[in-house]
Amino acid sequence: MIGMIGLGNMGGRMARRLVDAGIPVVGYDPVATVTGVDAVGGPAEVAGRATTVLLSLPDSTVVEPVVRELLPAARAGTTVVDLSTASPASTVALAAEAAAHDVTYLDAGISGGAAAAEKGTLTIMAGGDAAAVDAIRPVLEPIAATVHHLGPVGAGHTAKLLNNFLNAVTLAATAEVMVAGQRAGLDLRTLLAAINGGSGQSFASSNRFPRIVEGDYLEGGLTSRLMTKDVTLYTELLGRLGVPSLNAAGPIASFGLAAHLGYGDVISNRVVDALGDLAGGVRIQQQEVS
Repeated sequence: MIGMIGLGNMGGRMARRLVDAGIPVVGYDPVATVTGVDAVGGPAEVAGRATTVLLSLPDSTVVEPVVRELLPAARAGTTVVDLSTASPASTVALAAEAAAHDVTYLDAGISGGAAAAEKGTLTIMAGGDAAAVDAIRPVLEPIAATVHHLGPVGAGHTAKLLNNFLNAVTLAATAEVMVAGQRAGLDLRTLLAAINGGSGQSFASSNRFPRIVEGDYLEGGLTSRLMTKDVTLYTELLGRLGVPSLNAAGPIASFGLAAHLGYGDVISNRVVDALGDLAGGVRIQQQEVS
């Protein structure tokens, strides 16, 4: 039996993958439900029934009370795998608390978005004991194409914040370029083909914007509000590491703007509309070629 706490955009998709693979799942979410998941009333009930518990929660302010509620109910030898985007410092502290209950705590940042969660092709960046990571690989097979062990507890969430910062920078910058290209009168399909064959290519330009210019925003993924949170966590991490953060202002401004203009709780790809609003109501969707 696998436990899943958090059945939202990402957790719900991962839970469905496990159920479809024939793995029994017991889950808890205060709002969402997933067909095939045996729903219970709280984190402690999940821990009482599952010896591997997966967490898919918004941030450390949610993860911490959930973990502290489930630990007293967890059996010795239980493994908790935190798939959230969380503060590495908080993760290390929670791992120490878990160890006092004879529970193994692993951090496993995920990347690939809702589409990869739906297909079971996520990339996982794991931190924790190497043998423990190897032991839970069969559980992760239905949801992930690759699992990278980055180092001790906290390393997975550190790698996730670094990855998400690059994601935020390239998404915000590509959105700005698309709005500028539209105002300049360029055909954006052709512009994207040129960018993706040149040095400006990124995940945003090759995987997101070819869909967005056709009107498909790929709804259901990371929101602008959560993207802002991730970049803020990144700046906090760099502060602890003593590394200057000279490029965070751009995405913080872009996704903060999106939230201010009403796009905070929809997919972060809508940042292109927020920038378009500031440019006088520009939308980048291309007309069908007759």
